Amino acid sequence: MQKLIKSALLMTSLSVTSFSPPSFAVEGLSANVGITNNYLWRGITQTQNKAAVSGGIDYEHSSGITFGAWTSNASWADNITYELDLYASYTGNINEQFSYSLGYIYYDYDSTAQTDFSEIFASLTYQNFTFTYNALADAQAGGNFADDTYISADAEFSLTPQIGLTLHAGSYSFKNAENYRDYAINLTKGEYTLTLSDTDLTNGDNDLAIQVSYTLTIDL
Repeated sequence: MQKLIKSALLMTSLSVTSFSPPSFAVEGLSANVGITNNYLWRGITQTQNKAAVSGGIDYEHSSGITFGAWTSNASWADNITYELDLYASYTGNINEQFSYSLGYIYYDYDSTAQTDFSEIFASLTYQNFTFTYNALADAQAGGNFADDTYISADAEFSLTPQIGLTLHAGSYSFKNAENYRDYAINLTKGEYTLTLSDTDLTNGDNDLAIQVSYTLTIDL
C-alpha cells in the first residue's frame, strides 16, 4: 500500500513538473501528503498506536501571512475517525536573529464526538531555538480561555548536510485533567523522519513511542 501511495504521488509530481505550463504555478502555494506508523501529538498517540495517512495544503504570502488546512485519520476517542486542522498565522522579523509568529488553529473532529476546540499561539525564534506558547481559545466540551496551555521549546541542528536533528520539550497544563510533560528527538533526512517520544504521564501513555514518517511536499 505504501509503495502504491508513493508511486501515485511521484507520478503526480512528475506530471505537474513535466507537462504543466508555468502559468499554473501559484507562488507560496504548496500541498503535502504523509504516511506514518503512529500519529503522535504532544507525545500522545492520536491513532491508538496505529498508522495514519495525512494531507494538507498551505498558502504562504510574502508578507508573512500563512493560511492552511491539514487532515489525518484519528481515533483517540469514541466516535472520532478524522482530524481536520484549519490555521492562520503571521510571521515577522524583529532583527536578523529574532523572529516571531502569532496564529490561530481550529481542530475539527466528527460532529458526533463534540470534541472540536481551538487554540491561539505565539512563538519566538532565536537562531535555531524556538519557544512557543499555546492557549485554549474555545472548546465544544466547555472551558474558558487559557484553561489549558501548552508551552514548548525546540532546537534544530544540522548533523550533516543531509541529516537534521530536532530536540523538543513541552509542558501541557489542564484545568480538569492531569498535567504532563513530553519530550522528543527527531532525525530527518529528506522526506523521512524518525521520532523518539516520551511523556511523564502516570498511565499507559508514558511509554516510549517510536514514529517513522514520510512526507512529500509539492509546490502547486
